[in-house]
Amino acid sequence: MIEIARALTLTLTPLLLVGGCTPTPAGSASDSASSSTGDTEGEEPPPLEGYADLHLHMFAEEAFGGGWLHGEAVGAAEVALQLCDGGEPGDHATLREEIDLLFTGCDQAALDDATAQVPLLQVLLGLGGAGVAEVLGEIPGTTGDTGKHTDRKGGWPELDGWPRWDTIAHQQSWEGWLKEAYDSGLRIEVISAVSFDWLCKALPPENVARPQCDEMADVRVQLEKANAFAAANEWVEIALTAEDARRIVSENKLAVILSVEASHIFGDGDWRSQLDELYGLGVRTFQLVHQLDNRFGGAAPHNTIFHVAQFSETCHVDSDCGLTTPEVTLGFDVDANCRNVRGLTEEGREVITEMIERNMLVDLAHMSEALVKDVHGIAVENDYYPLYFSHAHFREIMLPAKGAEEKTTPSAIVGMVRETGGMIGLRTGPEEVNTYEPSPVANTCHGSTRSFAQAYDFGRMGLKVAIGLGSDFNGFIQQTRPRFGEYACTASFTEEGQCQARDERNEGKGTTVSDFDQWGLAHIGTLGALIDDLEQHGSDTAPLRSSADDFVRMWERASGERSGPAEDISDMDASGVTILPSHAARRAELPTECDRAYCPDSLLTGDSCRFDAECESGACAGAGECGMPRGACE
Repeated sequence: MIEIARALTLTLTPLLLVGGCTPTPAGSASDSASSSTGDTEGEEPPPLEGYADLHLHMFAEEAFGGGWLHGEAVGAAEVALQLCDGGEPGDHATLREEIDLLFTGCDQAALDDATAQVPLLQVLLGLGGAGVAEVLGEIPGTTGDTGKHTDRKGGWPELDGWPRWDTIAHQQSWEGWLKEAYDSGLRIEVISAVSFDWLCKALPPENVARPQCDEMADVRVQLEKANAFAAANEWVEIALTAEDARRIVSENKLAVILSVEASHIFGDGDWRSQLDELYGLGVRTFQLVHQLDNRFGGAAPHNTIFHVAQFSETCHVDSDCGLTTPEVTLGFDVDANCRNVRGLTEEGREVITEMIERNMLVDLAHMSEALVKDVHGIAVENDYYPLYFSHAHFREIMLPAKGAEEKTTPSAIVGMVRETGGMIGLRTGPEEVNTYEPSPVANTCHGSTRSFAQAYDFGRMGLKVAIGLGSDFNGFIQQTRPRFGEYACTASFTEEGQCQARDERNEGKGTTVSDFDQWGLAHIGTLGALIDDLEQHGSDTAPLRSSADDFVRMWERASGERSGPAEDISDMDASGVTILPSHAARRAELPTECDRAYCPDSLLTGDSCRFDAECESGACAGAGECGMPRGACE
């Protein structure tokens, strides 16, 4: 269990809203430059120690109008985490009944056409938001984490087993946990103020603190909180220049870089004045797009719920390729390969140009491939200005269904990042992945550190790109699964997961002696345990443990003189990936009883079972014929 009792004993200095960061005036960023670019003279700066996390939503309790995430990032644990959960179940992380109000911009003919072709939209409009809220958190191996707490042992208010790897509605970035990550070597943290107005509008009005659902209003509140947090903690400082970042890390403090992730960044207003405001609040990097297309460019489609959200704005049903169903794509204008055709707009070009003039870092996350190529063209025009992904999946290592998503990053785009001197924040995701054969880590516990190792080693050894972490905590997503306990190795199908968990218990590597072992990447404080587990499996974590240096050198390249590509990318090698057989093919290799596959000797005393042979003890007490009803292992 997460060490809640220990957390409750921690007392933290009250947040003192004194002082703050004085932002560098626009255009006056540091002149420091990295000699790694090959373009500047001077003594080689010493390498920095510490790892970088390029994507964290620390203050996301203020996102979506303040109506989704439960718990505060700052304060004593019993107050900030609100372990009693703030009242009756369902007072957060749920959707409004009248979800049809989000589609009033579409005429009835467009709605009828879409619902006839997309069953999900029909269900959403028919049942209302409350009927599908729990589905938002569901992926294989879990029934989600929303306001109803349907998959928490004991239910509300005990919440045994919280937080854990699949938390999407409760705080994972409390300051005490961030301090644990810092103690484990975290030295660069990109804190991204986040919001998405469509989700805000989809929440019950009584749960929303800012009912206008203005993304930029949410962003401002989060940035103000980030500045106050840094002012109140001597081990944290906001970096406004590359020179700042190098000094802060050299002083053994945590350098925080502020960012923004919003689908309608700058709204419909004057973007220049708002960029000035963000810059004044300390923002030095941001994403041009998030989940939806906006006035600046096109987004990379992925989760179906965002197709629905895009449809509510465009009322468009595209039949050129099927993303939402095999036949059609909701909302987005896609080509025959299911790629968003929207690239960079003229306003978008102006924004990117202004970012470069201010030496701000350009985050490619969530961009359509067309948009990435357009932005890369501008980077080349500016002597290969550095580009990076704050959180990304390497496409070639993902299973075919996930790899088909435009939001995954192909090796060709990784090459663009490398030649500009950028880096990748690798998502610490829960997915089953293909096997990278050169990796020293066996791909035998799906969704766990072993899966993360396949992606990390593919990027490090094959694509040869600089890699930091892209945790995305508090970001409406799940994290790396555990190798031990009830949820071990649960990213594939049930019987295979049981076999893999059995083998981890009997033959796997040792534990990390932390919450990570049973609950996976449950909160920001477990990042160090993930890296430790990666190392004990044989992966070379030295590059990751020094990724703070990669980030600072990337920023120094942005603010220094450049002449030509940062690297020769001809050594990239995307081979060595073995595509896993289908679940059906792997299930067919397991033994069967009553024509039902099972994993021998995998279940422990008390586990629900169907057959004697499933149990480690060899006895499934109380099971009926062919496992109906189920029994329990003795």
